[in-house]
Amino acid sequence: MPLAHNLNKVTKNLSKSTGSIHIKGRKFKQLNRATVRDKKLQKQKLNSIEKKSNELLIVTFIQNKIKDEPNESYSLEEIKDLINDFINIDRERLKDAEKEHRKGRPISTKQKLLSEKVKHEEHVFETGYKVPDISDPETVTRLRSWNGTTGATTGFKFTHVSKSQKSFPTKEVEMR
Repeated sequence: MPLAHNLNKVTKNLSKSTGSIHIKGRKFKQLNRATVRDKKLQKQKLNSIEKKSNELLIVTFIQNKIKDEPNESYSLEEIKDLINDFINIDRERLKDAEKEHRKGRPISTKQKLLSEKVKHEEHVFETGYKVPDISDPETVTRLRSWNGTTGATTGFKFTHVSKSQKSFPTKEVEMR
């Protein structure tokens, strides 16, 4: 089985050969496979970047909310309130879009997207939002000085917070 090469390497190797490439030839098929592979990798990369940026939205929101507050740590109820405030931003945008909607007209794409986004965020809040554990003072100080990149989030402790959660999960230490 031949090794998978990236598109640049395949085109470089093909440019060395003289003459044109025949449609049914081996070189054409090789170039075609490399092109399809390259497009697939670019699509996966874009999806990954979009997913990470969506996950960072709530972290950025929490950072902006707690940046100027003197608290060292926050309770579970305060974290739930912050998540609710985050969802309320999109709820307000949706209400504004609904006010702009004229009777007898189809729903705008913006309104559809906002309603789906609000529905998704509420579902995630029901099942558990992954947020920085700001009940930990060290995470709070790191979050306040966070520069907004995905790599810097590795220093945070994360926890899942759901709407019906009563307390933070306890971490039992195994002793041998």
